[in-house]
Amino acid sequence: MSRRPAPPSSSPRTTGRTADRSRPETGTIDVRGWVSGIRLSTFMVIMLSLVVLGAWVLVPTLGTYIEQRQKIAALEQAVHVSEERIAELKGERDRWNDPAYITTQARERLYYVKPGEIVYLVDNDLDPDALPREQEPVSGELKEREADWMPQILRTLAASGLAQTATGPETEAPAP
Repeated sequence: MSRRPAPPSSSPRTTGRTADRSRPETGTIDVRGWVSGIRLSTFMVIMLSLVVLGAWVLVPTLGTYIEQRQKIAALEQAVHVSEERIAELKGERDRWNDPAYITTQARERLYYVKPGEIVYLVDNDLDPDALPREQEPVSGELKEREADWMPQILRTLAASGLAQTATGPETEAPAP
């Protein structure tokens, strides 16, 4: 239920409120009235321009400062890594100054031995699973299989080409 407005009266009597024509009755603010109420003095204009000028000067300077701090941090990290590498190289140099270390390296890398020593080198140090299986004995009977021989040949060639271990020479069978 809405209230109907009262008809305008000719009497100067008011209802307790001041009549303000710039503000509507719906509860919204008239922006034009608010903006027109702001008065800019010379002091405010100067201060506002100083704030804008300060921001214009300081923002690039602040960006440069942050960029330089990042570069400094990266260079400090590079110096730290270099110092660690130098410490490692000094430790290795000290080891190479030790005659026992030199002897050990010559024996391991170059297989040097002292006079009268016998060295055994183990060639077959492969994993037992990688070694080829023992071959089953060959039978004397001929069996005909119903299979296509071309894929079998290709599988055999591929298996022999991809084998990781080589078998040694086997004993020759006597000629028939």
